[in-house]
Amino acid sequence: MATFPESVITQDPEIHSGEPVFRGTRVPFQTLLDYLEGGETLDEFLKQYPGVSRETAIAALEEAKALGDS
Repeated sequence: MATFPESVITQDPEIHSGEPVFRGTRVPFQTLLDYLEGGETLDEFLKQYPGVSRETAIAALEEAKALGDS
């Protein structure tokens, strides 16, 4: 996953071995995908990970979709 300066997702080898995480957190983006793929709701994810805002989660999903559409 490419990391852009304005991206809400970032990768740093010092955080979760470079796994994509929400900027400013240690919450892996994959965790959100796992929640949604498992039938959980965005609200349930946000309750478990209050460090991630609704706006950030939605922006991350939109970024991932845009990368997939490329």
